[in-house]
Amino acid sequence: MGRGKITNAYVLTALACVGGLLFGFDIASMSAILATPNYLVYFSNTEVTECNDRPGALCSTGPDSDLQGGITASMAGGSFLGALVSGALTDLFGRRAAIFISCCVWVIGSVITCAAQNVAMLIVGRILCGACVGIASAQVPVYLSELAPSHIRGRLVGCQQWAITWGICIFYYISYGCSFIGTRIGGEQDGRGTASFRTPWGIQMIPAIVLMCFIPFMPESPRWLASKGRWDQALEVLADVHAKGDKNSPTVLAEFKEIQTNIEEESKDGSGYLDLFRNGYAWRTHIAMFTQIWSQLTGMNVMMYYINYVFNMAGISGNTALLSSSIQYVINVVMTVPALLYLDRWGRRPTLMIGSTLMTIWLFGVAGLMANYGEYYQPNPALGDPDVVRWKVDGPASKAIIAFSFLFVASFAPTWGPVSWCLPPELFGTRLRGKAVSIATSCNWIFNFALSYFVPPAFKNIQWQSYVIFGCFTVAMTIHVFLAFPETASTTLEEVDEIFNSGIPAWRTRSLAKANKLERLAQEIAQGGEGADNLQFRSRPSDQSPSTEEKERKLEA
Repeated sequence: MGRGKITNAYVLTALACVGGLLFGFDIASMSAILATPNYLVYFSNTEVTECNDRPGALCSTGPDSDLQGGITASMAGGSFLGALVSGALTDLFGRRAAIFISCCVWVIGSVITCAAQNVAMLIVGRILCGACVGIASAQVPVYLSELAPSHIRGRLVGCQQWAITWGICIFYYISYGCSFIGTRIGGEQDGRGTASFRTPWGIQMIPAIVLMCFIPFMPESPRWLASKGRWDQALEVLADVHAKGDKNSPTVLAEFKEIQTNIEEESKDGSGYLDLFRNGYAWRTHIAMFTQIWSQLTGMNVMMYYINYVFNMAGISGNTALLSSSIQYVINVVMTVPALLYLDRWGRRPTLMIGSTLMTIWLFGVAGLMANYGEYYQPNPALGDPDVVRWKVDGPASKAIIAFSFLFVASFAPTWGPVSWCLPPELFGTRLRGKAVSIATSCNWIFNFALSYFVPPAFKNIQWQSYVIFGCFTVAMTIHVFLAFPETASTTLEEVDEIFNSGIPAWRTRSLAKANKLERLAQEIAQGGEGADNLQFRSRPSDQSPSTEEKERKLEA
């Protein structure tokens, strides 16, 4: 920290990623609560009866598949809207301000959710909480990518995903602990209390309040400052975060000049949403959008939201299902760590393709086991069976399904999870980055909304075939990544333009990234004798920059 500001890159990442923590809180609150008797009875639109096996307790299948899909999807709907407006919000007021606004919205949404008297009020609260998550999930990666040194950018931006996994894990156990609040009959909730779900929905606002207190001490993005002509402040932030305040650091000076060049070149063009689809940017935009779309079509968030339904289909229910399903959240946290350590070394492309290939194996494996060893099941309201679960598998096959589900999570966590947040901000310059990531993230949330709404009816109506659909998606995304996604690891944000302008096929861009890295090192050495006092706030002539062909020849040599 310096002069009352937080400047350590890792501390800034930990604070900014509280937005991801909130995302995880929302996922866990649904997955841990939606199968509990108190929730099923209170928000039910189906028959409520006295339980056959627990006299005095109320039982219900809870909201039918359409209504439960709507309740779950309401958060994603709010997130879509939040992500969509976040681009204009962050470009106008700055990255920090956008994050602060998102926290305010989260607190309001949490209060309404906690106090919900009916489904309509619950949905309104979840829409507001979703708006917060939409803004934060779009702009936290932008903020971190613009602050982070290039050699650890993947690690720091990937922490967004790690924060999500921690949020899911922590809040799942909070919700599980709160499930014991109130009267219990026969070891289960009596179906008459509300504190068991209101308490965790109230607790979830605490991290947002903490982050709001720290935001005034966090620096603004240097690239956003530069885009507003505040060059001195931009240089100061770069020096504080990258070189402990040393404005004469060769690394700082080299990156600052690249920012200058990029800003001045971009000033000739527009910065509206339509510009994302003009002048060759449509290709980048489609990659950013599909990075987020494919991450949803893996089915991972379906596993997060509806894991209790999966366990019910495997013949595991009640507290046993709640506790057993928490294992996947621990796996999610632990398996994200390798990506944080090695993602910048592995590269974005191979990480994505390996992840989608492994997930294809597990998805088709679950579909095959369910098809061959399962049978149709009619839920019994008096036993508290969820209306959604219409397929059951027993015996060794059910254990294999759970194992494949865990392996699926272990495959997503170090691959598509972190890379889906790292790649979109890396594809654009400062002029379009905020809006581009907002569009990409809004795609994430509109598909999250669709899947959250679609999956309960799918489990009810087509059962195991749901997994075949997601397996086909993972095959398609593997092919798409190979053909279209460039390698951006270890490049500066300004060097990505060269990758797209070079015309090199996606599967050969890794060599260009290496050439850029070598050129950057040489430039930093050359800048070693130039101090900040002599630095003029203007770009170098473009003809001083080596061409892409020259860089490739140097690399081959």
